[in-house]
Amino acid sequence: MTPIRSLTAEDSGCLAALHARAFPAPWSEEAFAKMLATPGVRGWGMRDAFLLFRATGDEGEILTLAVDQASRRHGRARALLSRCIVDARADGVRMLFLEVAWENAAARALYGQAGFLEVARRPNYYRGTGEGTDGLVLRLDLPPSPEGVETRGGMV
Repeated sequence: MTPIRSLTAEDSGCLAALHARAFPAPWSEEAFAKMLATPGVRGWGMRDAFLLFRATGDEGEILTLAVDQASRRHGRARALLSRCIVDARADGVRMLFLEVAWENAAARALYGQAGFLEVARRPNYYRGTGEGTDGLVLRLDLPPSPEGVETRGGMV
């Protein structure tokens, strides 16, 4: 697996291309560039996967997590999610939210294994092609790191 690195606005073209391979309603290169230039937004990636995150005070939100179809089921999403959780906790985030399509069983399993719990459901939120599917809002509570223990860069 390639190492995880921080993303910048210069990565926007590659992110848009990967997002288009991963999702039926992809975000544009311009959207990624604007997002990565927004205060509080950070991203981490590797050659074939990335995660974008936004923090506001003690709350954080995973904006998107994309893994190239050919690279799925090899731990990339888990590694990026772990990096996000560790860095968010180190930055003082206490509640981490995300939204996932109900029909995305693999993603729901990943988030469930990480401790995320469903806190809301948005009926027919994802429209894509055909009928809509519900969006699930998930939350992970992040207790502060133990006093004197540095967690940034480690694993959850």
